[in-house]
Amino acid sequence: MATATVTSKGQITIPASVRQALRVEAGDRVEFVEIEPGRYELVPATQSVRALKGMFGKATKPVTIEEMNRAIARRGASSR
Repeated sequence: MATATVTSKGQITIPASVRQALRVEAGDRVEFVEIEPGRYELVPATQSVRALKGMFGKATKPVTIEEMNRAIARRGASSR
């Protein structure tokens, strides 16, 4: 099992074996995804947004940019 120590600045060095397994290098970004309360998974955030294309299949109902903007504005207003 690989371990790391948290510095006084809240930083860690990801062990080399973990970096190699995740295929992350200096300058790459990683995400901490909460799996359940108090438990996180470290995930490389190195994919291009283009890799997400087609992930959810085709839209069943076409939506205009204006409709998207209205939905975003409504959701933002309701979260305040």
